Amino acid sequence: MLTIAQELVDKIVAHARADHPDEACGVIAGSNGVPERFIPMENAERSPTFYRFDSMEQFRVWREMDDRDEEPVVIYHSHTATEAYPSRTDVSYASEPNAHYVLVSTRDENEVEFRSYRILDGEITEEEVRFLP
Repeated sequence: MLTIAQELVDKIVAHARADHPDEACGVIAGSNGVPERFIPMENAERSPTFYRFDSMEQFRVWREMDDRDEEPVVIYHSHTATEAYPSRTDVSYASEPNAHYVLVSTRDENEVEFRSYRILDGEITEEEVRFLP
């Protein structure tokens, strides 16, 4: 189960809506599996159907997390025209075994679709999300 502060959820959703019609992406760093620090990142593809972290930005962010004794607790991105479910490409990019992979769909501007998954060895498992005030 992903337990996450509503403030962080709101930041993820705001980032996804701001970057629409392109996919948004980023990380929430933390320690001991607790998501704490919101890190929006650049979608190097600038695409409505695909995202990729810029390799230099990713290197800098991961090094900063390491320096702060943090880990990528949540890796998030948006889908602009489809449901919040991992694509084959998303699964192939899932390289952090302990991370929660959050997807937000921005296909409906009046509805928030926020879902979390564990992706391990190509297997997708949806998990419950508990929102903290």
